[in-house]
Amino acid sequence: MKVNILIVGVGGQGTLLASRILGKAADLLDKDCKLSEVHGMSQRGGSVVTHARIADSVASPIIAEGEADIVLAFELLEGARWRHFVKPDGFILVNTQRIWPMPVIGGAADYPDNLIADMQNEGKNVLALDAYGLAVSAGSDKAINTVMIGAMAKRLGWDKQVLAKAIEQSVKPAFAEINKVAFELGYNAC
Repeated sequence: MKVNILIVGVGGQGTLLASRILGKAADLLDKDCKLSEVHGMSQRGGSVVTHARIADSVASPIIAEGEADIVLAFELLEGARWRHFVKPDGFILVNTQRIWPMPVIGGAADYPDNLIADMQNEGKNVLALDAYGLAVSAGSDKAINTVMIGAMAKRLGWDKQVLAKAIEQSVKPAFAEINKVAFELGYNAC
């Protein structure tokens, strides 16, 4: 297994926990995992980006542009912003949820239309998913991260049991069951 995953989203969506779950899964599989997190204005709803590289041996945590196997986008505009990181045979797994950035909230800009079609017209392999809706169905809108990990796991053919164990070991016990349900919903959605 060798995979480069760029996780992008907005503060509060659980992108950092998602990277920790992937790190735990790599550990359970006896693989090396390097993570690099950029928080930016995450406390105020700004961009959050995490580079996650998993392989037998990883020297650097940073993924170069055009080298990501997967762009795991927790928010639609963030997926479009970071699409240049996906490699030609990779894919963008994007949550269709729209979270308006400050320029849109303030009326200085419009939220762009047709982002999925634009990415596809550029030749990007895009898998769009209503992860927010699935997370709510699981019992918490905070479970977007495990919905997305479930969808990615299915797409990559990863062992469900390993990821379920990684989730269990990474989240607080009170939220373990909701996150396992969210993972299954994401896995079954693809």
